[in-house]
Amino acid sequence: MEKSRRTASAAAAALVIGLGGGVASASATAQPATEPAAAVGTPSKRTELYFGTEKPTGGVVTPEDFENFVDKEITPAFPDGLTKFTATGQWKRGAEIVKETTYVVVLFYPLGNRKADGEIEEIRADYKKFFDQDSVARADDTQRVSF
Repeated sequence: MEKSRRTASAAAAALVIGLGGGVASASATAQPATEPAAAVGTPSKRTELYFGTEKPTGGVVTPEDFENFVDKEITPAFPDGLTKFTATGQWKRGAEIVKETTYVVVLFYPLGNRKADGEIEEIRADYKKFFDQDSVARADDTQRVSF
């Protein structure tokens, strides 16, 4: 174990030295700085929603169930579009690792759009109620978006 740490440290040092040499020679031949490129897109909010599928009473939210939910609940609230895909989530319950299919929806909308925020919270509440779920995870970020 100690030998592999020394080997890894030596390799990392060699990489840093090698990269440093490349930086030094590149800076010696660099051209004068130019104007930075203009930012593309509009500042927007990106929200990802993670919908679990395992029902506590047994069974799962099927792809058809989820498609119907998206068509009736999400698309009317976000008619400009959305992205959806299927992923696999997992967590540990005691000694058991539980794996579950997860549906992910990605939404982009203007910053400060309080209506969108309310719609998202309503979507989360409806999914939990309709499919007997404990939660719908939400992740928000700000990005520049261009279509």
